[in-house]
Amino acid sequence: MSDVFPTGTDNTIRPESPHRLISADKVEGTAVYDRAGERLGTVEDLMIDKVSGRVAFAVMSFGGFLGLGENHHPLPWSVLTYDTTKGGYVVDLTREQLEGAPAYAATENMDISDTNSRRVYDYYKAQPFWLEVS
Repeated sequence: MSDVFPTGTDNTIRPESPHRLISADKVEGTAVYDRAGERLGTVEDLMIDKVSGRVAFAVMSFGGFLGLGENHHPLPWSVLTYDTTKGGYVVDLTREQLEGAPAYAATENMDISDTNSRRVYDYYKAQPFWLEVS
C-alpha cells in the first residue's frame, strides 16, 4: 500500500514517481507560483463538488504579513498546473490580477454559492467544472 501512497513529510511529488494521485492533505500547504517562478501563495484548502467528486477550487492564501491581512482566493482547479521541478503549482496570473480577484479575508467563511462560483470562473476565464466533459 505504501507504493500507491508514498509517505513523507514534504508536499512534493517526486519526478521519478509513477503515481499521479495525491491526497488532499498533501496538496494543502503546497506553494503556488506565477510563470516567472515568483511564489504567490500557498494552497490552503480544496473545494470538492459533493455530487461529481471533482475538485472545483484550490483556495490559495495570498498577501498579508505574518498572517495579518491575508486573503483567501478560490482558484478554479483548472488554472493550476503542477510543476515537478518547483514542487508546486503554477498559474498564469500576476500579483496584480490576484489583487483584483474574488477573495475573502482569511478570518471569514467563504461563500461559494452558485453565484459566487460563476463569478470566480468568469474572472479567471476558466470553464466551470460543472461544464467539463469527463
